Formats: sequence, C-alpha cells, structure tokens
Amino acid sequence: MADKTRARRSGLVGELAAEFAGTMVLILFGCGVVAQVVAGGALTDGGLGDHDSIAWAWGLGVTLGIYVAARLSGAHINPAVTLALAAFKGFPWRKVAPYAVAQTAGAFVAALLVRWNYTEALAAADPGHTIATQGVFSTLPGNGVLPVSEWGALRDQVIGTAILVLLVFAVTDVANTAPTANLAPFVIGLIVVAIGMAWGADAGYAINPARDFGPRLASFITGYGEAWRDQDGDLYFWVPIVGPLVGGVVGAAFYKAVVSRYLPVPRQQEVGETPRLDES
Repeated sequence: MADKTRARRSGLVGELAAEFAGTMVLILFGCGVVAQVVAGGALTDGGLGDHDSIAWAWGLGVTLGIYVAARLSGAHINPAVTLALAAFKGFPWRKVAPYAVAQTAGAFVAALLVRWNYTEALAAADPGHTIATQGVFSTLPGNGVLPVSEWGALRDQVIGTAILVLLVFAVTDVANTAPTANLAPFVIGLIVVAIGMAWGADAGYAINPARDFGPRLASFITGYGEAWRDQDGDLYFWVPIVGPLVGGVVGAAFYKAVVSRYLPVPRQQEVGETPRLDES
C-alpha cells in the first residue's frame, strides 16, 4: 500500500505541487529583495541594498527553488524552460500548460505574501501605489528609468532568455560536462546572477513569464491599478510573456544545433561500471 501511495503522489499532481512550491520560493526571495531595496531606498538614507543584492537574491532564489522541486518535477519553475524542454527534450506536451499554470500560481501566491509583509513600507514609500514601486513585483522597460521601448524590451527578453535556456541545457546535459554532486541548482542560480548583472538594465531580466505575470496580477488586485502598463502608459504585460517563450526556444535550438549534436552519446553502462562520455 505504501508503494502505491508513493507512486500515486509522484504523478502529475505531485509534479504540479512541486512546481508551485519551487516557483513560490523563487518569488519570495526575488520580489522580497526588490521590496526591501525599493522601499528601503525611499525611506532610509542609503537604502537597504542595491542592484547587486537584487541579482544575488534572485539567483539564490532560483537555486533554492530548484532544490525544493527538482526530485518531483525537474524544477522547471519557468514556463519558458518547460516549453523548451517540450520542444527539444521530449517533455510531454500535455504537461506544458499545467506546469505553466502551477508556476504562475506559485509566483502569484508568493507575491501576495511579499505584498502583505511589506504593506507598511510600500505604503510609506509610495502611498499611491504607483509606477514608483510597481517594479517590486513586475518588470518595466528600462527599469522605469532608461529610454527603452517596448520593442527594445522584447528584444532584450528574447536574448536574455535564450542565454538562460542555452546555459541550463548545457549544465544539465549528462553528455556534456554537467556539474556533479547535486551542484546543478547552484550553478543555475549563478547563471541567473550573471544575467541580472549583465542583462538587467533594458527590461529587468524577467526571463520567466510566471515570474512576471503572477506578481503583476497580485499587485494589480492589491492596489496597483496601472500594473499592466509601463511608465509611458502603454500595455506592457505581454512583453515578459512573449519574449521569454520565444527566447527559450531560440536558446534551446541554438544549443541543440551548435553543441548537443556533436557531443558523444554515452553508451549503456554495465552495473557498477564508471560512466565514460568519451565514446560515441
């Protein structure tokens, strides 16, 4: 009976629960650090962090979210990754939409918790809940400051997510030099830190539709009436959805065409034999 229970719980419901929890952990750290930096910067002399602390917290959030979800679902925690895996790694297409919904729901719930916890600080920093603190929850072109258009931000999201998925495919490919000793989540977290530091200016490096849409929705229903628009009043919510979905497929296709196709295929190993990847 116990074995049957474990098998049942490891099915789709268990996978979706893991994706929900893993994405929730990601957003708790990600939106949490931005709330701290933005509200702290508005209310204190010198603030409570900077861009680097934001990049590191997002990266650590990714690492910890992957550790939460990896055993059950593979810890995609990003619809762009799920779509790329379906397109190029044999992930079942029937699971793509449920995974995306679970990821978005996890991001939504986490953003509500951040919004609740930072209620007083956000109200003091921005009583009208305007574009000034909207960036706590969702991204803006040019981070609300630089002169970047919607199309420039879309370009940025395609490129940034392509880089993310290219590197995720590389570090999780057993035919390549994948990290050992369960270190892949840590390395993927470092990838996100690097993207944040190098590609964060033009569009806030959402590189994840669930990461942006879930918190954007949470902010909208809790007082941010212009959450769907950018600082110029244009509808913007679609950019960090479409851009990452396109970019993820582009990055995966690039890895498959330029690297994966030339890697040696590991032969079937005998029980107890040390794996070798130098044989095709």
